[in-house]
Amino acid sequence: MTYRLAIFDFDGTLADSFPFFLGVFNTIADRHGFSRIDVERAGELRHYSMRQMMDHVGLPAWKLPLASKTFMAMMQENAHMIPLFDGIAAALRHLHERGVLLTVVSSNSEHNVRTVLGPELAALIRRFDCGMSVFGKASRIRAVLKACGVAPVDALYIGDQALDAEAARKAGVAFGAVHWGYAAIEVLRTQACATEFVTPADLRRIAPAS
Repeated sequence: MTYRLAIFDFDGTLADSFPFFLGVFNTIADRHGFSRIDVERAGELRHYSMRQMMDHVGLPAWKLPLASKTFMAMMQENAHMIPLFDGIAAALRHLHERGVLLTVVSSNSEHNVRTVLGPELAALIRRFDCGMSVFGKASRIRAVLKACGVAPVDALYIGDQALDAEAARKAGVAFGAVHWGYAAIEVLRTQACATEFVTPADLRRIAPAS
């Protein structure tokens, strides 16, 4: 199925930031008083939902905005070192050339998103809605739909976590799950995905034929 509007999550969907996340997690945990993780067992974390992860490390909901702010600040200092996944740039260009509106809804900061994308790709993005709680994406997706004048049925939210699927469902749009992100695809398959993308090149199929 093709879509007029592609709404992208950022971390784990466009940006390969999981290694950075692991590298700074324990520093953030020490700073905000929750448990460290065993980085050697990081693969297990991909099977946890956000809520399960918070329970696992003893991170109360009221501390999440503080921890997120620290993560974004640390990422800002290192954003130039965080790559996009191979094939993302080409896929975004392809979709843009075929008239698909590109937007980003991310809990990360707009500054970080723009920096990692770079000026050329950032210029292809119609709208950035960034910096909200990871639990607050649904309202931002609805805001993107309204701003772009696109009906929910013509939009797809593309992400890598169960919370992304939940936000899409609340906003009334379809959810596309990527195989290369933070969460294991087996976890995302429990969320009634409309479609899956095995590689970034697969994103091209949501554009209408030229």
